[in-house]
Amino acid sequence: MGDSAGMDNEDIALRAEEAGLSLIRFLYCDTNSIIRGKNVPIERLRRRMVDGVGLSRALLAVNSLDELAPVAELTPVGELRLLPDPDTFTILPYAERAGALICDLVEPVPTQAGTAPFAACARSFLKRIVAQTAEHGLRVGAAFEMEFTLAVVTDCPRLRGDPRPFDRTLCYSSIALQVAHPFYLDLVQAVQQQGMVVELCHPELSPGQHEISIRHSDALRAADNQVRLRETVRAVAADHGLTASFAPKPFADTIGNGMHIHLSLWDKEGRNIFYDPAAEFGFSTDGLSFLAGILEHLPALTALTCASVNSYRRLAPHSLSGAFAAYGYDNRETAVRIPSPMRSSPEGSTNLELKAADATGNPYLALGALLAAGLDGMQRHLDPGPPIGVDPDTLSAEQLATVGIKRLPQTLEEALAALETDAVLSEALDPLLLRSYVAIKRSEIEAYASRSDNVSRCDDAEFAGHFYKY
Repeated sequence: MGDSAGMDNEDIALRAEEAGLSLIRFLYCDTNSIIRGKNVPIERLRRRMVDGVGLSRALLAVNSLDELAPVAELTPVGELRLLPDPDTFTILPYAERAGALICDLVEPVPTQAGTAPFAACARSFLKRIVAQTAEHGLRVGAAFEMEFTLAVVTDCPRLRGDPRPFDRTLCYSSIALQVAHPFYLDLVQAVQQQGMVVELCHPELSPGQHEISIRHSDALRAADNQVRLRETVRAVAADHGLTASFAPKPFADTIGNGMHIHLSLWDKEGRNIFYDPAAEFGFSTDGLSFLAGILEHLPALTALTCASVNSYRRLAPHSLSGAFAAYGYDNRETAVRIPSPMRSSPEGSTNLELKAADATGNPYLALGALLAAGLDGMQRHLDPGPPIGVDPDTLSAEQLATVGIKRLPQTLEEALAALETDAVLSEALDPLLLRSYVAIKRSEIEAYASRSDNVSRCDDAEFAGHFYKY
C-alpha cells in the first residue's frame, strides 16, 4: 500500500481504481513549508498526471498568512503546473477513498527538452543538489526526526479555539506512553501503511510534546516522507479529537519543537564516507570537512532551517535546539551533533545531525542547502577544529572567541541578511528562489510585528498563527 517506486502513470491510475479511490490529492510544500494541494477526481487522474493541475504563480509569493509578498515574477498573472511524481503515490489510510501524489512545480508549456521545472520550486532545487552530489560519486542518506505538540482545543471567540497541551506528564514518562497509547497505535499503523518505517515514537520534554523518527532513505524520498509524516500526524490526531502542531514554539512557556535532520554520504561502492573505524569516534576526515562546511554556512543556513519569526523563540541556549555554531559528539546543545553509532551497524549508522532546524523550514530547501554547504566544506578540505564537550552557553565570550564559536542569528532578519551575503548558498539557490524567499520572509516579519507585542499569552497572534499552520 505504500511503495510505488518504479510505477508509471497508468500503473498508478489502475492501482487507484482497484483500491476504489474517489479523490487524489496533488500536494506540494510551498516556500513557507505549508503543505498545499488540490483534489483530482479519479475519473480525471490519467489526464491530470500528464497535464498537471494549474496553479497561479502568485501562490509562490504568499507568506504563511496568505498575504502576497512583492515579487515581480510572482503575481496573479501567469501560470504553473502541479506535476505529480508517480513514485510518490500513496493510498491515504486516514482519508476515506483518497490517495495522494507529491508534485513538482513546472512551467505550463514543455520545452523541446521536455518538462521545465519552475525556478522557484523547492523540490526541484533539492533534485538539482542531489544530482550535483551524484556527480561527485556520492549518494545521500537522510532522515527527519519530527517533534510535535498534541493539544486539546477549547472554545475561544477570538481564535479557532484556545489550544492547551494534551497532557502535562514528564519526558519519556511511562504515564505519557499510556495516555497517548491509542494515538500511537493508530499513528504507527498509518505511517507504516504508506511505506515508511518507524524507528521510534515517544513523549518528549514539553507538555503535550511527542517525537516520531522515520528510517533514513535517499534525500528526495526523505523530504517527501517528512511531508507525508506531517499530514499523517495531523490527521490521526484529529481522529482522536486532538490538534497536532509542529510549530517551533507552540506555547511561550515550552521548550519547542525541532526538526532534526540526519545525514550521511555513501560512495559508489556502498561505503559510508563519514565512517572511519580508525578515526576518533569513528568519524572520518571527509565527514569532518563536510561538517565544517555546514558550520561555516550555518548563519545563512538558519534562514532556511529555522524559517519563521516563531523559530527564534525556540533557537535559544539551554533548549536543546543548537543555538551555537559548534559541533560535538553526543552534545545536544551544539547545532551539529555526531551521534554515537549503533553497535549492530557502526558504518550504517554513522551520521551527523543538525539540531538547529524546525518544521517551518521547507524540507526540500533545508536538506538541499545543507548538502550544498557540506559539499563546499569537503571540496575546500575545511577543518572544523576540535569538538566541544560542554554546553557552549557555559563558556565566556572570551572562551567562545578563542575556539571560534559564535551564537547563531537571534532573529529571522539576522538570518536572512546572512543568507543574502553567503556566496555559496546564494549561488546554489536559483536567483528567483532566493529573491522570492527573502521577500516572503520579510513580509512575515513585518506582518507579525504589526500584530502583537505580547508574547506571553496563548492567544497572542504570533503563537496562535504558527500553532495552526505547522
